[in-house]
Amino acid sequence: MPNWGGGAKCAACEKTVYHAEEIQCNGRSFHKTCFICMTCRKGLDSTTVAAHESEIYCKSCYGKKYGPKGYGYGQGAGALSSDPGEHLGIQPQESKPHRPAPDSNPNKFAQKFGASERCPRCSKAVYAAEKVMGGGQPWHKTCFRCAFCGKSLDSATVTDKDGEIYCKVCYAKNFGPKGMGMGNLGVVEEK
Repeated sequence: MPNWGGGAKCAACEKTVYHAEEIQCNGRSFHKTCFICMTCRKGLDSTTVAAHESEIYCKSCYGKKYGPKGYGYGQGAGALSSDPGEHLGIQPQESKPHRPAPDSNPNKFAQKFGASERCPRCSKAVYAAEKVMGGGQPWHKTCFRCAFCGKSLDSATVTDKDGEIYCKVCYAKNFGPKGMGMGNLGVVEEK
């Protein structure tokens, strides 16, 4: 079939790749949507791609498939065993819990990159670029949602109670005053 005014053929789907949608890797062209790991199907870019012959992978899948194998390599490249005597049949001795020296800080790396705080919703590290404060705690932007309805919150719509955050509507429904006359401006008189 002739290539009428189009670009190169995509190495993944073999359809024409026009210049505006082209990504090149190892001298081959791909559509942006076809530039994915052959194993896990994650989208790739120039920093996450690892090529092997005519196949492309994310670095994690590439390491598992083509990284070093054998004793000491758990899931591919870089996952060495941490027990030095395991292969010699040496049984580990009971050890005392590790306590850092009084002047050392075990979280220096995390603090340097702003990850010393944990999100109360997902318990993962919260970095400065994704940090939103609410109820006196750091949250991921994606976790900063009402605990009842899941609505995204912002500083104008957030309310907190007992370490959890809610939209104003759900907070009023669940924690607001209840009973006759509540929510009205008038006061009910007792007789």
